[in-house]
Amino acid sequence: MSFTPLAQRLAEYGCGLRFEDLPAALVHEAKRRFIDSLGTAVGAMGADAYAIARRCALRVQSSQGAKLLGGGQSSVEWATFVNGLLIRYLDYNDTYLSLEPAHPSDNLAAVLAVGEMAGRGGRDLITAAVLAYEIQCRLCDAASLRKSGWDHVTYGALSTCAAACKLMGLDAVRTTHALGIAGVCNVALRQTRSGELSMWKGCAFANAARNGVFAALLAAEGLTGPAPIFEGDLGFMKLLTGPFTLAPLGAGQFMLSKTYVKFWPAEYHSQSAIDAALQLRPEVGEVRQVQSLDIHTFNAAVDIIGKDPEKWRPKTRETADHSLPYCTAVALVDGDVSEASFAPVRFTDPALLDLVAKIQVHRDAQLNERYPHGIPNRLTVRLADGRTLVREVEFPRGHARNPMTDTEVEHKFRTLVEPRYGKQKADLILGACWDLENLKSAGDLVALVGERP
Repeated sequence: MSFTPLAQRLAEYGCGLRFEDLPAALVHEAKRRFIDSLGTAVGAMGADAYAIARRCALRVQSSQGAKLLGGGQSSVEWATFVNGLLIRYLDYNDTYLSLEPAHPSDNLAAVLAVGEMAGRGGRDLITAAVLAYEIQCRLCDAASLRKSGWDHVTYGALSTCAAACKLMGLDAVRTTHALGIAGVCNVALRQTRSGELSMWKGCAFANAARNGVFAALLAAEGLTGPAPIFEGDLGFMKLLTGPFTLAPLGAGQFMLSKTYVKFWPAEYHSQSAIDAALQLRPEVGEVRQVQSLDIHTFNAAVDIIGKDPEKWRPKTRETADHSLPYCTAVALVDGDVSEASFAPVRFTDPALLDLVAKIQVHRDAQLNERYPHGIPNRLTVRLADGRTLVREVEFPRGHARNPMTDTEVEHKFRTLVEPRYGKQKADLILGACWDLENLKSAGDLVALVGERP
């Protein structure tokens, strides 16, 4: 029986995927992801990291470039980086949890940039997005990267590369070469998400996507790549993950429909703790009477957002939105978690930090068994008046088992976009996204999110 390398199978699947094969419900979900991602991108336009990246990108001109969200134009690689940074920066874009967690809408920056460069329309964007989600999420199901110290964005170089190849019309041979290039030189360290977090946390996937696009551009011109990138004696399985079997792509439910739109702008494993804190808040009353707050949770939550000392006294917004104790405390005190929750004036507030100091995070074997099917967090609050309050949430708002409505997705979008662009422009962007299959050019959509009026 002949052996077909995994990269070739991914390439052949991508080449054969057609918009006409996508169920209507999946197309609708894809539109929701474009709406959500453009909203989170606009919400991040005040970030210093965006200003830095945009200045760098505007120095680069290209005969076949792409537009930057927020205005300006650069090469397709730089547009992918800048726009990807925006989509990801607030930690508010969608999520997928499995052996390896991920934010699959990170792929959309590459889809938009390459789609514009290649002159593609809305149907092509949707198809490429479905492909990127399919590859990244199936890889996340197949093998963990973080358990060995590698970062989840390593898979992103491959998924964005495949999407770029699809939009550029590359055949399976050149796509396989592109995946080899993308996979061999884009292995990212997990240090990005350890200790005190930096601006790079919001840039890491954008960089992987930029490199995935770069690999596709090279392969399009005939550059060959190493193979087999997964099964080779010094490939992925040997050095990063160990042997794994990838489930058939497109079998059953497409992976895009299994991802979750975020309800609050914080790392996803904290979402159920935030939900539980908000539910408990009316019963707690005056927060100063809280004597202790114990969070029982699953291993991934502890390892990612609940073990480093920096999580109890964050010095950056990136650390604060990746802190289980901080996110829980600010929800209990403020009655909401929003972008303002991660401003320096908030995460350095002494009264709020006093509450954070009363929080302990515990690994719970029983809760761990329910992850990643759910993300169970149980809060136990002991009050000065002798009461003990307990609340557990497994499927927070936005989870695939508790999904946001279209109205809620639009509300989130408007909350992020209207303060910067106004209602009329928000209406235009929403209209283009809900009618995405009829969009003539990817550049037309990005142009709607241009210079601030």
